[in-house]
Amino acid sequence: MAEQDVSAGQLLLAEYQSVKDEQKARIGFRDNLLYVTLAVVAAVIAAAAQAEQASMLLALPPVCVVLGWTYLVNDEKISAVGRYVRQELGPRLAELAGTEAAFRWETYHRGGPGRTSRKVVQCVVDLLAFCVVPTAALVVYWGGGQVSAGLLVLSLAEAGAVAGLGVFVVRYALPFGGGGE
Repeated sequence: MAEQDVSAGQLLLAEYQSVKDEQKARIGFRDNLLYVTLAVVAAVIAAAAQAEQASMLLALPPVCVVLGWTYLVNDEKISAVGRYVRQELGPRLAELAGTEAAFRWETYHRGGPGRTSRKVVQCVVDLLAFCVVPTAALVVYWGGGQVSAGLLVLSLAEAGAVAGLGVFVVRYALPFGGGGE
């Protein structure tokens, strides 16, 4: 029986390593999305200013929505790995090892001081990067004076998509919002 416990424990540790590797890769990808967003925003603003075409700013909302949604999806998967380790993998390994808990860091770091303020600041940063910037681009376009009917309809649809993303960003950041732990 003890040999089976060791084998099961080794499998659980291998699974832990696998999900933590996935989490690490997703964290790197997610964090780079902010840099990509900043680079795209700078490039589009520079091109629009150079060409003196405010309509070029209409490229920002769809790009920011796609990158923002990708950011949120990856952030949710990162949190899901943490939940899985805390709620499933850790308790199973602790039971096999006959200890009170396994992978305590997965719980410990979540209770540290300043967690709520960090979550609020991250929500603000996410909203700025993925929602406020494209909304500002739309406002500049609308205020530019050369608004065509077709691009007005497109820009209104883009505004709806940005607002929808904003709702998801805020919902995800809330403690009961379904993610963003």
